[in-house]
Amino acid sequence: MNIALILSTIATLLFFAAIVASWRAIQKSRTPQGAVGWVVFLMSAPHVALLSYLFLGHHRYRNYLVSRRETGRVIEAASEFAQRFPPGLSRGDVDPRPFEKLAALGATSGNDMTLLVDGDETFAALFEAINGAQNYILAQFYIIHDDDIGKAFAEHLIAAADRGVKVRLIYDAVGSHSLPEAYLENLREAGITVPSRRSLNHRSGRLQMNYRNHRKTLIVDGIHGFTGGLNVGDEYLGRDPAFGNWRDTFIWLRGPMVSQLQVAYAEDWHWATGEVLIKPLHWDPARAEADMTGLILPAGPADDMETGTLFFLSAIVAAKERIWVSSPYFVPDIDVLSALKQAALRGVDVKIMVPDMIDHTLPWLAAFAVFDECRAAGVEIWRYHDGFLHQKAVLVDDRMAAVGSMNMDNRSFRLNFETMAVLFDKRAAQAVETMLLRDLERAVLLEKTLDQQPPKIRYGAPVARLFAPIL
Repeated sequence: MNIALILSTIATLLFFAAIVASWRAIQKSRTPQGAVGWVVFLMSAPHVALLSYLFLGHHRYRNYLVSRRETGRVIEAASEFAQRFPPGLSRGDVDPRPFEKLAALGATSGNDMTLLVDGDETFAALFEAINGAQNYILAQFYIIHDDDIGKAFAEHLIAAADRGVKVRLIYDAVGSHSLPEAYLENLREAGITVPSRRSLNHRSGRLQMNYRNHRKTLIVDGIHGFTGGLNVGDEYLGRDPAFGNWRDTFIWLRGPMVSQLQVAYAEDWHWATGEVLIKPLHWDPARAEADMTGLILPAGPADDMETGTLFFLSAIVAAKERIWVSSPYFVPDIDVLSALKQAALRGVDVKIMVPDMIDHTLPWLAAFAVFDECRAAGVEIWRYHDGFLHQKAVLVDDRMAAVGSMNMDNRSFRLNFETMAVLFDKRAAQAVETMLLRDLERAVLLEKTLDQQPPKIRYGAPVARLFAPIL
Protein backbone atom coordinates (compact mmCIF):
# COMPACT_ATOMS: atom_id res chain seq x y z
CA MET A 1 0.00 0.00 0.00
CA ASN A 2 1.55 3.32 -1.06
CA ILE A 3 1.82 6.41 1.12
CA ALA A 4 -0.79 8.35 -0.87
CA LEU A 5 -3.39 5.64 -0.30
CA ILE A 6 -2.61 5.46 3.42
CA LEU A 7 -2.97 9.23 3.77
CA SER A 8 -6.20 9.18 1.78
CA THR A 9 -7.62 6.44 4.01
CA ILE A 10 -6.67 8.33 7.16
CA ALA A 11 -8.24 11.53 5.80
CA THR A 12 -11.45 9.66 4.96
CA LEU A 13 -11.63 8.10 8.43
CA LEU A 14 -11.03 11.48 10.06
CA PHE A 15 -13.77 13.00 7.92
CA PHE A 16 -16.33 10.37 8.93
CA ALA A 17 -15.24 10.58 12.58
CA ALA A 18 -15.72 14.36 12.39
CA ILE A 19 -19.23 13.84 11.04
CA VAL A 20 -20.08 11.50 13.93
CA ALA A 21 -18.63 13.92 16.48
CA SER A 22 -20.46 16.83 14.84
CA TRP A 23 -23.76 15.00 15.11
CA ARG A 24 -23.04 14.28 18.75
CA ALA A 25 -22.23 17.95 19.32
CA ILE A 26 -25.52 18.95 17.68
CA GLN A 27 -27.43 16.54 19.91
CA LYS A 28 -25.58 17.05 23.18
CA SER A 29 -24.12 20.57 23.34
CA ARG A 30 -25.82 22.68 25.95
CA THR A 31 -26.15 25.77 23.71
CA PRO A 32 -26.69 26.34 19.95
CA GLN A 33 -23.57 28.52 19.91
CA GLY A 34 -21.51 25.70 21.37
CA ALA A 35 -22.91 23.23 18.83
CA VAL A 36 -22.16 25.53 15.89
CA GLY A 37 -18.66 26.22 17.17
CA TRP A 38 -17.82 22.54 17.48
CA VAL A 39 -19.32 21.63 14.09
CA VAL A 40 -17.32 24.33 12.31
CA PHE A 41 -14.13 23.33 14.16
CA LEU A 42 -14.62 19.60 13.58
CA MET A 43 -15.39 19.88 9.89
CA SER A 44 -12.71 22.44 9.08
CA ALA A 45 -9.82 20.92 11.06
CA PRO A 46 -10.76 17.36 12.10
CA HIS A 47 -7.17 16.29 12.80
CA VAL A 48 -6.99 18.84 15.64
CA ALA A 49 -10.65 19.19 16.59
CA LEU A 50 -11.38 15.49 17.20
CA LEU A 51 -8.83 15.23 19.99
CA SER A 52 -10.00 18.55 21.43
CA TYR A 53 -13.61 17.39 21.38
CA LEU A 54 -12.77 14.20 23.26
CA PHE A 55 -11.30 16.26 26.11
CA LEU A 56 -13.27 19.50 25.96
CA GLY A 57 -16.58 18.75 24.25
CA HIS A 58 -19.18 19.41 26.92
CA HIS A 59 -22.74 18.29 27.46
CA ARG A 60 -24.70 17.10 30.43
CA TYR A 61 -22.49 15.16 32.83
CA ARG A 62 -23.99 11.67 32.63
CA ASN A 63 -21.77 10.06 35.28
CA TYR A 64 -22.83 12.62 37.86
CA LEU A 65 -26.48 12.26 36.86
CA VAL A 66 -26.28 8.57 37.71
CA SER A 67 -24.70 9.41 41.06
CA ARG A 68 -27.38 12.02 41.76
CA ARG A 69 -30.18 9.52 41.18
CA GLU A 70 -28.47 7.11 43.56
CA THR A 71 -28.31 9.77 46.29
CA GLY A 72 -31.93 10.82 46.16
CA ARG A 73 -32.12 9.93 49.84
CA VAL A 74 -29.69 12.76 50.59
CA ILE A 75 -32.07 15.30 49.07
CA GLU A 76 -34.96 13.72 50.96
CA ALA A 77 -33.02 14.00 54.21
CA ALA A 78 -32.98 17.77 53.83
CA SER A 79 -36.29 18.29 52.05
CA GLU A 80 -38.23 19.30 55.15
CA PHE A 81 -35.99 22.27 55.95
CA ALA A 82 -38.30 24.75 54.21
CA GLN A 83 -41.24 23.44 56.26
CA ARG A 84 -39.39 23.42 59.58
CA PHE A 85 -37.79 26.83 58.93
CA PRO A 86 -40.23 28.73 56.67
CA PRO A 87 -38.71 31.86 55.10
CA GLY A 88 -39.37 35.04 56.98
CA LEU A 89 -39.94 37.38 54.03
CA SER A 90 -41.96 40.60 53.87
CA ARG A 91 -43.59 42.47 51.02
CA GLY A 92 -41.02 43.96 48.67
CA ASP A 93 -38.35 41.34 49.33
CA VAL A 94 -36.79 39.41 46.45
CA ASP A 95 -38.98 36.46 45.46
CA PRO A 96 -36.96 33.35 46.37
CA ARG A 97 -38.99 30.98 44.19
CA PRO A 98 -36.75 31.03 41.08
CA PHE A 99 -33.71 30.38 43.27
CA GLU A 100 -35.52 27.60 45.15
CA LYS A 101 -36.41 25.88 41.88
CA LEU A 102 -32.82 26.11 40.68
CA ALA A 103 -31.40 24.86 43.99
CA ALA A 104 -34.03 22.12 44.44
CA LEU A 105 -33.96 23.35 48.06
CA GLY A 106 -36.28 25.76 49.82
CA ALA A 107 -35.33 29.10 51.31
CA THR A 108 -35.18 28.82 55.09
CA SER A 109 -35.21 31.23 58.00
CA GLY A 110 -33.07 30.87 61.11
CA ASN A 111 -29.68 31.56 59.50
CA ASP A 112 -26.74 33.82 60.26
CA MET A 113 -23.72 34.83 58.22
CA THR A 114 -20.35 36.51 58.60
CA LEU A 115 -18.25 37.77 55.70
CA LEU A 116 -14.57 36.81 55.75
CA VAL A 117 -13.03 39.36 53.43
CA ASP A 118 -9.48 38.14 52.94
CA GLY A 119 -7.22 35.14 53.36
CA ASP A 120 -6.13 36.02 56.90
CA GLU A 121 -9.72 36.23 58.16
CA THR A 122 -10.77 33.15 56.21
CA PHE A 123 -8.05 30.76 57.32
CA ALA A 124 -8.19 32.02 60.91
CA ALA A 125 -11.91 31.19 60.97
CA LEU A 126 -11.44 27.85 59.18
CA PHE A 127 -8.68 26.72 61.53
CA GLU A 128 -10.64 27.82 64.60
CA ALA A 129 -13.63 25.81 63.42
CA ILE A 130 -11.46 22.77 62.68
CA ASN A 131 -9.83 23.02 66.11
CA GLY A 132 -13.27 23.12 67.74
CA ALA A 133 -14.67 20.13 65.81
CA GLN A 134 -16.10 17.39 68.02
CA ASN A 135 -17.60 14.85 65.60
CA TYR A 136 -16.75 15.39 61.93
CA ILE A 137 -15.23 17.70 59.35
CA LEU A 138 -16.21 17.81 55.66
CA ALA A 139 -13.63 19.67 53.55
CA GLN A 140 -13.56 20.34 49.82
CA PHE A 141 -11.30 22.59 47.76
CA TYR A 142 -10.66 22.94 44.05
CA ILE A 143 -6.96 23.69 44.59
CA ILE A 144 -4.75 22.53 47.44
CA HIS A 145 -1.05 23.41 47.40
CA ASP A 146 1.71 21.80 49.42
CA ASP A 147 3.00 25.18 50.57
CA ASP A 148 2.99 26.90 53.96
CA ILE A 149 -0.78 27.34 54.25
CA GLY A 150 -1.35 23.93 52.65
CA LYS A 151 0.87 22.31 55.27
CA ALA A 152 -0.90 24.23 58.05
CA PHE A 153 -4.26 23.07 56.67
CA ALA A 154 -3.07 19.45 56.74
CA GLU A 155 -1.71 19.83 60.26
CA HIS A 156 -5.02 21.13 61.56
CA LEU A 157 -6.95 18.31 59.88
CA ILE A 158 -4.52 15.70 61.25
CA ALA A 159 -4.76 17.17 64.76
CA ALA A 160 -8.55 16.89 64.54
CA ALA A 161 -8.30 13.28 63.36
CA ASP A 162 -5.95 12.53 66.26
CA ARG A 163 -8.69 13.76 68.64
CA GLY A 164 -11.09 11.22 67.15
CA VAL A 165 -12.88 13.57 64.74
CA LYS A 166 -13.92 11.92 61.47
CA VAL A 167 -12.38 13.95 58.64
CA ARG A 168 -13.29 13.69 54.94
CA LEU A 169 -11.53 15.66 52.21
CA ILE A 170 -12.40 16.12 48.51
CA TYR A 171 -10.08 17.81 46.03
CA ASP A 172 -10.33 18.31 42.28
CA ALA A 173 -7.94 16.17 40.26
CA VAL A 174 -7.40 18.94 37.68
CA GLY A 175 -7.22 21.90 40.03
CA SER A 176 -4.90 20.04 42.43
CA HIS A 177 -2.84 18.31 39.75
CA SER A 178 0.41 19.55 41.29
CA LEU A 179 -0.42 18.32 44.79
CA PRO A 180 2.13 15.60 45.69
CA GLU A 181 0.77 12.14 46.41
CA ALA A 182 2.84 12.18 49.60
CA TYR A 183 0.64 15.00 50.90
CA LEU A 184 -2.49 12.88 50.44
CA GLU A 185 -0.84 9.77 51.86
CA ASN A 186 0.15 11.70 54.97
CA LEU A 187 -3.51 12.58 55.51
CA ARG A 188 -4.64 9.00 54.95
CA GLU A 189 -2.08 7.65 57.40
CA ALA A 190 -3.60 9.96 60.01
CA GLY A 191 -7.02 8.38 59.44
CA ILE A 192 -8.45 11.05 57.14
CA THR A 193 -10.61 9.71 54.31
CA VAL A 194 -9.37 11.08 50.99
CA PRO A 195 -10.39 9.67 47.56
CA SER A 196 -7.50 8.54 45.37
CA ARG A 197 -6.68 10.23 42.09
CA ARG A 198 -7.38 6.95 40.37
CA SER A 199 -10.85 6.86 41.88
CA LEU A 200 -11.59 10.44 40.86
CA ASN A 201 -10.34 9.88 37.32
CA HIS A 202 -12.34 6.67 37.02
CA ARG A 203 -15.53 8.31 38.25
CA SER A 204 -15.19 11.33 36.00
CA GLY A 205 -13.97 9.58 32.89
CA ARG A 206 -10.41 10.22 31.86
CA LEU A 207 -11.43 12.21 28.78
CA GLN A 208 -13.79 14.52 30.68
CA MET A 209 -11.17 16.76 32.23
CA ASN A 210 -13.14 19.82 31.17
CA TYR A 211 -15.61 19.21 34.01
CA ARG A 212 -14.19 20.51 37.27
CA ASN A 213 -15.46 20.62 40.82
CA HIS A 214 -14.80 24.26 41.62
CA ARG A 215 -16.51 24.24 45.02
CA LYS A 216 -14.75 25.36 48.19
CA THR A 217 -16.48 24.09 51.32
CA LEU A 218 -15.77 23.37 54.96
CA ILE A 219 -18.45 22.00 57.29
CA VAL A 220 -17.88 21.26 60.96
CA ASP A 221 -20.32 19.08 62.94
CA GLY A 222 -23.23 20.25 60.77
CA ILE A 223 -23.16 23.52 62.75
CA HIS A 224 -20.61 25.70 60.99
CA GLY A 225 -20.48 25.98 57.20
CA PHE A 226 -18.04 27.91 55.02
CA THR A 227 -17.93 28.54 51.28
CA GLY A 228 -16.55 31.15 48.91
CA GLY A 229 -13.75 31.85 46.49
CA LEU A 230 -10.52 30.96 48.31
CA ASN A 231 -8.55 27.77 47.74
CA VAL A 232 -5.78 26.42 49.96
CA GLY A 233 -2.57 28.10 48.83
CA ASP A 234 -0.16 30.83 49.88
CA GLU A 235 -1.25 33.11 47.02
CA TYR A 236 -4.70 33.37 48.66
CA LEU A 237 -3.04 35.17 51.57
CA GLY A 238 -1.20 37.59 49.28
CA ARG A 239 2.13 35.75 49.55
CA ASP A 240 2.74 35.39 45.82
CA PRO A 241 4.94 38.32 44.71
CA ALA A 242 3.54 38.10 41.19
CA PHE A 243 0.00 38.87 42.37
CA GLY A 244 0.59 40.70 45.62
CA ASN A 245 -2.64 41.44 47.48
CA TRP A 246 -5.23 38.75 46.81
CA ARG A 247 -8.77 40.10 47.17
CA ASP A 248 -11.18 37.27 47.94
CA THR A 249 -14.18 36.47 50.13
CA PHE A 250 -15.53 33.54 52.11
CA ILE A 251 -18.82 33.37 54.00
CA TRP A 252 -19.34 31.69 57.38
CA LEU A 253 -22.85 30.29 57.83
CA ARG A 254 -24.86 29.05 60.78
CA GLY A 255 -28.37 27.61 60.75
CA PRO A 256 -30.25 25.35 58.31
CA MET A 257 -28.21 26.62 55.34
CA VAL A 258 -25.34 24.55 56.75
CA SER A 259 -27.42 21.41 56.30
CA GLN A 260 -28.15 22.48 52.73
CA LEU A 261 -24.43 22.91 52.20
CA GLN A 262 -24.05 19.33 53.44
CA VAL A 263 -26.51 18.17 50.77
CA ALA A 264 -24.18 19.45 48.03
CA TYR A 265 -21.17 17.95 49.77
CA ALA A 266 -22.90 14.59 50.23
CA GLU A 267 -23.67 14.42 46.50
CA ASP A 268 -20.04 15.15 45.65
CA TRP A 269 -18.81 12.65 48.23
CA HIS A 270 -21.03 9.90 46.88
CA TRP A 271 -19.87 10.64 43.36
CA ALA A 272 -16.20 10.48 44.46
CA THR A 273 -16.40 7.45 46.74
CA GLY A 274 -19.75 5.68 46.37
CA GLU A 275 -20.51 6.24 50.07
CA VAL A 276 -23.92 7.70 50.99
CA LEU A 277 -23.56 10.28 53.76
CA ILE A 278 -26.77 10.42 55.79
CA LYS A 279 -26.47 8.72 59.17
CA PRO A 280 -22.88 9.88 59.85
CA LEU A 281 -23.95 13.55 59.61
CA HIS A 282 -25.91 15.93 61.82
CA TRP A 283 -29.16 16.98 60.09
CA ASP A 284 -30.89 18.88 62.90
CA PRO A 285 -29.65 22.47 62.66
CA ALA A 286 -30.37 24.99 65.40
CA ARG A 287 -32.05 28.27 64.54
CA ALA A 288 -29.56 31.15 64.58
CA GLU A 289 -30.61 34.22 66.53
CA ALA A 290 -30.12 36.53 63.53
CA ASP A 291 -32.95 34.62 61.79
CA MET A 292 -31.86 35.48 58.22
CA THR A 293 -33.61 33.89 55.25
CA GLY A 294 -31.44 32.18 52.66
CA LEU A 295 -30.54 29.05 50.76
CA ILE A 296 -27.58 27.22 49.26
CA LEU A 297 -27.67 27.07 45.48
CA PRO A 298 -25.47 24.31 43.99
CA ALA A 299 -24.91 24.41 40.23
CA GLY A 300 -23.21 22.17 37.73
CA PRO A 301 -23.27 20.37 34.37
CA ALA A 302 -25.49 17.61 35.77
CA ASP A 303 -28.40 19.99 36.38
CA ASP A 304 -31.59 19.69 34.36
CA MET A 305 -31.53 23.44 33.67
CA GLU A 306 -28.79 25.97 33.01
CA THR A 307 -28.52 26.70 36.72
CA GLY A 308 -25.57 29.10 36.59
CA THR A 309 -27.03 31.20 33.79
CA LEU A 310 -30.47 31.22 35.38
CA PHE A 311 -29.06 32.23 38.76
CA PHE A 312 -27.60 35.40 37.29
CA LEU A 313 -30.69 36.03 35.13
CA SER A 314 -32.93 35.67 38.19
CA ALA A 315 -30.77 38.11 40.16
CA ILE A 316 -30.71 40.64 37.31
CA VAL A 317 -34.48 40.45 36.75
CA ALA A 318 -35.10 40.88 40.50
CA ALA A 319 -33.04 44.08 40.62
CA LYS A 320 -35.12 47.26 40.84
CA GLU A 321 -32.46 49.76 41.89
CA ARG A 322 -29.05 48.13 41.51
CA ILE A 323 -27.15 44.97 40.80
CA TRP A 324 -23.46 44.89 41.59
CA VAL A 325 -21.33 41.91 40.61
CA SER A 326 -17.72 41.20 41.54
CA SER A 327 -16.08 38.45 39.50
CA PRO A 328 -12.51 37.65 38.41
CA TYR A 329 -13.76 36.62 34.96
CA PHE A 330 -16.45 38.32 32.89
CA VAL A 331 -17.33 36.21 29.87
CA PRO A 332 -21.14 36.04 30.11
CA ASP A 333 -23.27 34.21 27.57
CA ILE A 334 -25.65 36.13 25.30
CA ASP A 335 -28.64 35.77 27.66
CA VAL A 336 -26.87 37.19 30.70
CA LEU A 337 -25.19 39.89 28.63
CA SER A 338 -28.56 40.99 27.22
CA ALA A 339 -30.15 40.96 30.69
CA LEU A 340 -27.40 43.18 32.10
CA LYS A 341 -27.83 45.68 29.28
CA GLN A 342 -31.62 45.66 29.63
CA ALA A 343 -31.34 46.27 33.37
CA ALA A 344 -29.12 49.28 32.77
CA LEU A 345 -31.51 50.58 30.09
CA ARG A 346 -34.41 50.50 32.58
CA GLY A 347 -32.43 52.58 35.04
CA VAL A 348 -30.90 49.94 37.30
CA ASP A 349 -27.45 50.79 38.65
CA VAL A 350 -25.36 47.98 37.10
CA LYS A 351 -21.77 47.73 38.26
CA ILE A 352 -19.38 44.96 37.21
CA MET A 353 -16.06 44.82 39.07
CA VAL A 354 -13.24 42.78 37.53
CA PRO A 355 -9.48 42.60 38.11
CA ASP A 356 -7.13 44.80 36.16
CA MET A 357 -4.41 42.19 36.74
CA ILE A 358 -4.17 39.10 34.51
CA ASP A 359 -4.04 35.55 35.80
CA HIS A 360 -5.53 33.79 32.75
CA THR A 361 -4.97 35.71 29.52
CA LEU A 362 -7.82 34.39 27.34
CA PRO A 363 -10.75 35.18 29.67
CA TRP A 364 -9.12 38.49 30.60
CA LEU A 365 -8.95 39.47 26.92
CA ALA A 366 -12.40 38.06 26.08
CA ALA A 367 -13.98 40.42 28.62
CA PHE A 368 -12.80 43.43 26.62
CA ALA A 369 -14.79 42.18 23.63
CA VAL A 370 -18.08 42.85 25.46
CA PHE A 371 -17.18 45.89 27.57
CA ASP A 372 -18.12 48.42 24.87
CA GLU A 373 -21.63 47.11 24.32
CA CYS A 374 -22.18 46.94 28.09
CA ARG A 375 -20.99 50.50 28.59
CA ALA A 376 -23.14 51.72 25.68
CA ALA A 377 -26.23 50.47 27.55
CA GLY A 378 -25.15 52.13 30.79
CA VAL A 379 -23.35 49.29 32.55
CA GLU A 380 -20.37 50.49 34.60
CA ILE A 381 -17.18 48.44 34.36
CA TRP A 382 -14.83 48.87 37.32
CA ARG A 383 -11.27 47.53 37.19
CA TYR A 384 -9.75 46.58 40.56
CA HIS A 385 -6.13 47.75 40.92
CA ASP A 386 -5.02 46.71 44.40
CA GLY A 387 -3.71 43.25 43.53
CA PHE A 388 -5.81 40.44 42.07
CA LEU A 389 -9.59 40.39 42.54
CA HIS A 390 -10.88 36.80 42.86
CA GLN A 391 -14.07 37.17 44.91
CA LYS A 392 -17.48 36.13 43.58
CA ALA A 393 -20.23 38.33 45.04
CA VAL A 394 -23.63 39.59 43.89
CA LEU A 395 -25.69 42.40 45.44
CA VAL A 396 -29.32 43.08 44.46
CA ASP A 397 -30.81 46.36 45.75
CA ASP A 398 -30.67 46.29 49.55
CA ARG A 399 -32.59 43.00 49.64
CA MET A 400 -30.38 40.15 48.47
CA ALA A 401 -26.72 39.16 48.54
CA ALA A 402 -24.86 36.09 47.30
CA VAL A 403 -21.30 34.90 47.90
CA GLY A 404 -19.74 31.69 46.65
CA SER A 405 -17.55 30.10 44.01
CA MET A 406 -19.41 30.99 40.79
CA ASN A 407 -17.72 33.29 38.30
CA MET A 408 -19.61 35.24 35.66
CA ASP A 409 -18.42 33.13 32.76
CA ASN A 410 -19.45 30.16 30.68
CA ARG A 411 -17.20 27.76 32.58
CA SER A 412 -19.03 28.47 35.83
CA PHE A 413 -22.37 28.52 34.01
CA ARG A 414 -22.02 25.14 32.32
CA LEU A 415 -18.77 23.28 33.03
CA ASN A 416 -17.93 23.63 36.72
CA PHE A 417 -19.66 22.41 39.85
CA GLU A 418 -20.24 25.57 41.91
CA THR A 419 -21.91 26.74 45.12
CA MET A 420 -23.53 30.08 45.98
CA ALA A 421 -24.86 31.10 49.39
CA VAL A 422 -27.88 33.31 48.69
CA LEU A 423 -29.37 35.48 51.45
CA PHE A 424 -32.63 37.40 51.19
CA ASP A 425 -31.89 39.77 54.03
CA LYS A 426 -31.15 43.48 54.32
CA ARG A 427 -28.42 42.92 56.91
CA ALA A 428 -26.58 40.54 54.58
CA ALA A 429 -27.02 42.98 51.71
CA GLN A 430 -25.66 45.80 53.87
CA ALA A 431 -22.58 43.76 54.76
CA VAL A 432 -21.87 42.96 51.10
CA GLU A 433 -22.52 46.59 50.10
CA THR A 434 -20.00 47.84 52.68
CA MET A 435 -17.45 45.33 51.41
CA LEU A 436 -17.99 46.23 47.74
CA LEU A 437 -17.89 49.98 48.39
CA ARG A 438 -14.49 49.50 50.01
CA ASP A 439 -13.37 47.52 46.94
CA LEU A 440 -14.69 50.18 44.55
CA GLU A 441 -12.40 52.70 46.27
CA ARG A 442 -9.53 50.57 44.96
CA ALA A 443 -10.94 50.32 41.45
CA VAL A 444 -11.04 52.62 38.41
CA LEU A 445 -14.02 53.12 36.13
CA LEU A 446 -13.27 51.93 32.59
CA GLU A 447 -13.68 54.81 30.14
CA LYS A 448 -11.62 53.74 27.12
CA THR A 449 -13.27 51.91 24.23
CA LEU A 450 -11.74 48.82 22.70
CA ASP A 451 -10.33 50.91 19.84
CA GLN A 452 -8.45 53.02 22.37
CA GLN A 453 -6.80 50.04 24.05
CA PRO A 454 -3.22 48.85 23.34
CA PRO A 455 -2.82 46.53 20.30
CA LYS A 456 -2.60 43.40 22.48
CA ILE A 457 -6.11 44.07 23.76
CA ARG A 458 -7.53 45.64 20.61
CA TYR A 459 -6.69 42.65 18.43
CA GLY A 460 -6.61 39.92 21.06
CA ALA A 461 -10.08 40.48 22.53
CA PRO A 462 -12.15 39.50 19.45
CA VAL A 463 -10.03 36.38 18.96
CA ALA A 464 -10.27 35.41 22.64
CA ARG A 465 -14.04 35.75 22.52
CA LEU A 466 -14.18 32.92 20.00
CA PHE A 467 -13.15 30.60 22.84
CA ALA A 468 -15.87 31.89 25.19
CA PRO A 469 -17.82 28.57 25.27
CA ILE A 470 -14.91 26.82 27.02
CA LEU A 471 -13.37 29.71 29.01
